[in-house]
Amino acid sequence: MQTVELTVADKYRHYVNTYFLKKVQPIIIDRAEGATVWDESGRAYVDLFSGISVVNAGHNRPEVIDAAIAQMRKLVHCNSYIYHNKPTADFAEALASIMPSQDLRVSFFGSSGAEAIEGAMRIAKQYTKRTEFVALEMSFHGRTAATLSVTGNWNRKKGGGPYMPGVAFAPAPFAYRSEHGADPERLARESANAIERVIDTQTSGAVAAFIAEPVMGEGGIIVPPPNYFKYVKEILDRRGILFIADEVQSGFGRTGKMLAIEHYGVVPDIVVTAKGIADGFPLSAFTTREEIAKAFTPGDHLSTFGGNPVACAAALANLEVHRRERLSDGAAEKGARAMTALHTLAAKHNSIGDVRGAGLMIGIELVTDKKTKTPDAALATRIQDQMLADGFLIGLGGYHGNVLRLQPPLVISDEDLDRGVRAIDAALA
Repeated sequence: MQTVELTVADKYRHYVNTYFLKKVQPIIIDRAEGATVWDESGRAYVDLFSGISVVNAGHNRPEVIDAAIAQMRKLVHCNSYIYHNKPTADFAEALASIMPSQDLRVSFFGSSGAEAIEGAMRIAKQYTKRTEFVALEMSFHGRTAATLSVTGNWNRKKGGGPYMPGVAFAPAPFAYRSEHGADPERLARESANAIERVIDTQTSGAVAAFIAEPVMGEGGIIVPPPNYFKYVKEILDRRGILFIADEVQSGFGRTGKMLAIEHYGVVPDIVVTAKGIADGFPLSAFTTREEIAKAFTPGDHLSTFGGNPVACAAALANLEVHRRERLSDGAAEKGARAMTALHTLAAKHNSIGDVRGAGLMIGIELVTDKKTKTPDAALATRIQDQMLADGFLIGLGGYHGNVLRLQPPLVISDEDLDRGVRAIDAALA
């Protein structure tokens, strides 16, 4: 009896657990380069999502691939905490150099953003000898038990509780839907004051840390007003509460700065990085001051694959590309260009309620009507499908699932970015 070879799509249906997804995008990606991916038939697509904001320096960046190959020929794994190795040491030094303060220099490496967030939460508790956390509504910090505990979106949490106790949530500084209006100073003040009220009314006073994304990704590309983190940090410092900046999605040039927190002139106590850190290789880190790092004692923490030599070699090459080509500056310029064009579309289409972003981290919120601001998730899904049919990969997000997410590789050409905007215009029409 002849065996029928299953297609890739069939194998996914039979053997890959994708039941948690509404759908898998119906293309089979075969190869990629820069800001372009090709399916098995050879059709090209402009990637406007970067594998969820990961390949910031571009798909298959030659310098990154070459560094990984060279390291693989020497050493793939040794556990970077039991034994020393050069790639891990070199990248730890390089990572310290991009932090917003020289005091933030000690890193713990993991393999994923969620792992690094959990580590940051663990060390915050051990350093402060406190056990509670304050996070933001509409936030997202990962899909493990602890990271979902500080995630402010029931859509991501449903069916997984009970979650970690001792977590309180404050309103997100969301200009488009805030009761405080769009005035940035008022929004910053009132949103920061809300955190103080939450600490006083929803906790036992034993808060170890406040955790926030400098630009909220899964929440729908929410950009806090300029003084928000300044006011928040003043509140935290008065109470001895640490600030964990979740830069998993917003870091490595994505917002027009190497780290998004640089837009706010604030120095966090712990910075978490992942995604764009190694241009596609699995690596994450949380970086902190030496006195906080020393809160870990022997046996407290470990990661089998964290700080893997191959991933660290790739990450070091990736950082060199970022610096040499000034990808952060390019993201700022390209993002401003795209935002100008998208604001023109917003004036044209009643279905665009808001356009917001920083650098090449852009959200387009779709609504049934501009006045009511009723979210239109169904339209967002249809636009994503139409964009795919037209040869563009985009993301969806937002608490209501109604935000188109544009987070292309930072090396995308102006031409491809312009084509993407025109495709959105055509799809909405």
